[in-house]
Amino acid sequence: MNPIQMVDLKAQYRKIKPEIDKAIQEVIDSTAFIQGPQVKTFQQNLETYLSVKHVIPCANGTDALQIAMMALGLKPGDEVITASFTYVATAEVIALLGLKPVLVDVDPETFTIDPVAVEKAITDKTKAIVPVHLFGQCCKMEQLEAIAKKYGIHLIEDTAQAIGADYIYANGNRKKAGTIGTIGATSFFPSKNLGCYGDGGALFTNDDELAQKIRMIANHGQRVRYYHDEVGVNSRLDTLQAAILTVKLRELDSYAASRQRLADVYDQAFSGIQGLTVPVRAPWSSHVFHQYTLLTDGSKRDQMKEFLESKAVPAMIYYPVPLHMQKAYLDSRYREGDFPVTEDLCRRVISLPMHTEMQDDQLAHIIQTVLEFFNTGK
Repeated sequence: MNPIQMVDLKAQYRKIKPEIDKAIQEVIDSTAFIQGPQVKTFQQNLETYLSVKHVIPCANGTDALQIAMMALGLKPGDEVITASFTYVATAEVIALLGLKPVLVDVDPETFTIDPVAVEKAITDKTKAIVPVHLFGQCCKMEQLEAIAKKYGIHLIEDTAQAIGADYIYANGNRKKAGTIGTIGATSFFPSKNLGCYGDGGALFTNDDELAQKIRMIANHGQRVRYYHDEVGVNSRLDTLQAAILTVKLRELDSYAASRQRLADVYDQAFSGIQGLTVPVRAPWSSHVFHQYTLLTDGSKRDQMKEFLESKAVPAMIYYPVPLHMQKAYLDSRYREGDFPVTEDLCRRVISLPMHTEMQDDQLAHIIQTVLEFFNTGK
């Protein structure tokens, strides 16, 4: 059996090696390393895939969030609501821009931001909500859209973990994650479902004027070279990464299908285990399983991780410390116990290997090891 990885990028590369190598070589031969034609090609292909008017590539997912907030004209002191159960980048850019992060609790089943908590947190200083589509499925966007419209505030979707997922409206209509709010932002970090071989990101919008402003901000605030109309940043997706992403975009739906099949096998194996809860699949979203995250009873989570790793099964904890308890984001407004669902999840979640190249013997070993842990009463 080959060593098990949380995400096996090497095996994934081997399957598409001829196409990837050809795409990279074409960029090297052209030497158009910055803003080469492959960037435009990828942008257009992703616009078609997402059914969105504008995709603006950038350097990484954190930049995408920052540029989104800059483009919306948010000013120091403005409040931006997001979940405490998420990666730090979501709150990081809010703080860096001098905005005020307002943290709220999450839904106990899907771990995504709780719309009821969002509405309770709105004040006259609230300018935006950042719902994070977590672990591969969408937040309750229909409710969040209604709240945003009611209070006249923006929705900035963080879809780094759920690109390719469909949000399903009550009437059956579907939209891709990241194309519902005012702006969508994503990351192409290598381990993402659509990942490049370095850093990369993008923003999505259907607003023509906003798209133009985003492009300017991402390019030093200039529309015409050397004429700077906005304070901007230098955030570009390089041509090599765009070429790689163009190849991998063609595989995105098949990657999601592979992850869903793997999740089905995990579900079947673990559904009957006392003290272990398999991921909930929300009726309002397809699930593209960026992570396969189990919920333990809490008392055995760390022991389980140690046991798995002793048997050469990697496991990860996303996230061990909620944002409101991180040293950099300590705030007198929040105390331990304020977000009971988030704090409970941080004590109980554990993620198993989830990727598109899982081999049968690897999968069997993972499942056997988890079952062994619970059967021996560790």
